[in-house]
Amino acid sequence: MNVTVIDGQGGQLGAQLVKEIISRFSDINLTAIGTNASATAAMLKAGAKNAATGENPVIVACRKADVIIGPIGIVVADSLLGEVTEKMSTAVGRADAVRILIPMNKCENLVAGVPNLNTAALITDAVSKLSAIINGKNA
Repeated sequence: MNVTVIDGQGGQLGAQLVKEIISRFSDINLTAIGTNASATAAMLKAGAKNAATGENPVIVACRKADVIIGPIGIVVADSLLGEVTEKMSTAVGRADAVRILIPMNKCENLVAGVPNLNTAALITDAVSKLSAIINGKNA
């Protein structure tokens, strides 16, 4: 299974996701894509083996992904303070993959009906959903 984690800004959410995913699932191909070099570096430091930075790596990784995980801003052009380009958000949105979008109520993207949980709780839920997908259960 090909799992792609996409993050921007300082990459802290992506780093926490990478760390949790690789500690729980040994038989997946995890690719970390940063919208900037700092985000990529943070995910590499967290243990990602495959990583790249920028618009084209997002596009290519989305074509190969079975599951894409990241903040909800990865599907909104110009989000993450402008780091997500239109081509990036289109690639994520059009990908033939399951998207696990983490509702970070930041950067002018607010998700109604979702409680304002801390990052640890959001990551736990995202990894739980990934586990259900890997194990063939409904997320």
